[in-house]
Amino acid sequence: MAKRHASRADRIGLRAAMADRLLPFMVAAMSFLAALALAGSIAAGALASHWLSGAQGLMTVEVPTPSQPVAANGPLRQDAVLTLLQATKGLSDAHLLSGTELAALLKPWLGAAAADGTLPIALPAVIVVKADAQAPDATVLGPKLASVAPGTIVDSGARWADRLAALTTSLRASAAAVLLIVALVAASVVAVAVRAGLSQRREAIEIIHGLGALDSDIANQFALRAMRLAATGGLLGGVVAVPVLAWLALLSSSFVASAPAERLDLVTALPPLLWGAPVMFTLATALIGWLAAQITVRGWLKRLA
Repeated sequence: MAKRHASRADRIGLRAAMADRLLPFMVAAMSFLAALALAGSIAAGALASHWLSGAQGLMTVEVPTPSQPVAANGPLRQDAVLTLLQATKGLSDAHLLSGTELAALLKPWLGAAAADGTLPIALPAVIVVKADAQAPDATVLGPKLASVAPGTIVDSGARWADRLAALTTSLRASAAAVLLIVALVAASVVAVAVRAGLSQRREAIEIIHGLGALDSDIANQFALRAMRLAATGGLLGGVVAVPVLAWLALLSSSFVASAPAERLDLVTALPPLLWGAPVMFTLATALIGWLAAQITVRGWLKRLA
């Protein structure tokens, strides 16, 4: 009775015609690449949000020869600039970096010389100030400060924020393109496997088609088989991708805004969307397998008629 049921479920011998080993593994590889692309897009957005939140609201002011007075018996250049910043509308929390803070910033590039004061050049004073929506643009503020302390340079985080936003957009577009290419390749792999099955069962298909079998019945037989094989590959690729993505997320956890100072664990480091990768890619590859098989078989049957 089981044999009779199996013969009804596989009336044209698809189990033997469509190999059940190569196709799932090829789809699994495509799913793994798609998971990496999706994770890259999510990571780019998270990193950009973290960096933009700090860059957009800050201005950095560099004052050369800060210990010289602006005029005879006048205030020091750094004090004059600091006073002007504090009086400017839209700017707040102006902070003059101490020698220790400045040395800590320069140490990765200049080494111990930045901390022990043995640099051959005099360092400028660096002032960090918060800017809101009413703050003047750097191109306006720069000349204003230079009129008090010539040579003063203003660097606005907005310029870098715009570049970072453009980079993030391009990375997300690239990830979307990769996902599209992977989907097309997966559909092509399914189509090739289906065409191979059609070739192996050509005589049987011609006979049942000539006896009045509907195109939809034949297409559904192939589509169900292709859907199962593709879904198996999608599930396998998603399961393999999750631990890899969790490990990568753990390594990069200190760079995202939601991460605390200490490292996260594997469970909390990975975004919830990526934990659902096995289910998500199983459904996606099942749909791709079904559609690719339907289109391939129906096109083949039209040429047969």
